[in-house]
Amino acid sequence: MATAFHDDGSVDLESTARIAAHLVDHGHDGVVVSGTTGESPTTSVAEDGDILRAVKDAVGDRATVVAGVGTNATAHSVELARQAEKLGADGLLLVTPYYNKPSQAGVLHHFDQVVRASGVPVMLYDVPGRTATTIALETYEAAAQWDTVVAVKDAVGDYARGIRLQQLGYAVYSGDDIATLGWLAHGGVGVVSVLGHVAGDQIRAMVDAWFAGDPATALENFTRMLPAVDAVMGVANYGATTAKAALELLGVLDNRNVRSPLVPLDDAEVAALRAGLAASGLI
Repeated sequence: MATAFHDDGSVDLESTARIAAHLVDHGHDGVVVSGTTGESPTTSVAEDGDILRAVKDAVGDRATVVAGVGTNATAHSVELARQAEKLGADGLLLVTPYYNKPSQAGVLHHFDQVVRASGVPVMLYDVPGRTATTIALETYEAAAQWDTVVAVKDAVGDYARGIRLQQLGYAVYSGDDIATLGWLAHGGVGVVSVLGHVAGDQIRAMVDAWFAGDPATALENFTRMLPAVDAVMGVANYGATTAKAALELLGVLDNRNVRSPLVPLDDAEVAALRAGLAASGLI
């Protein structure tokens, strides 16, 4: 989920809590704080703690709250994992270290240190388009031996590999909105979504239809969302920027502030976003 900011760049905890409540009111059974869409590379340890606390207070009795603790410094991630456990996070999202491009031995060592830092269930996050490193199957096999490592958020999109991950015992979640229906067809159990900021009910209906044994209705729902998927995810400046602009269009937020190096969508980009959401019947 996105993190809201005041005009001066400080974290807006009240509006962040409002985003969480909006998501849980519209189809989500869990939220992830301080992930990529939460602009975690720009937030401090203290801010991440404040965000987690505010969201737990807002929706913790109605939804699972997962704390993003992935960074490119192991000691930093260990500190975040310990803080998240202390504050009552239900799970941790642990992305591959980015920019450093560690070897698979380095990836496994990083995961090991962070997993050992708490007893909270862990979802590994594989997104080589952002990290420049893909988690190898051998690394997954080793990490599967740790009791608290239970799930994968997959933004690789290799469905055959995803089946192998399930054979290792992982629950596999789509990490890419365009791939969610495909993941459901290959044994996936859900999605960690950006589009869900504006289409939570529609995504939930698609997932529910699939698990109810009605793939035709699931496909109809997915097809109806395609213009919105393109609008939210199909531009260079996507993610937190498009999620916040969508929330502004819905009236959940009163601004679309982001932290540099991101810049908010300009008026033309907002107009294109609005057109895509309207084409999917979301506004």
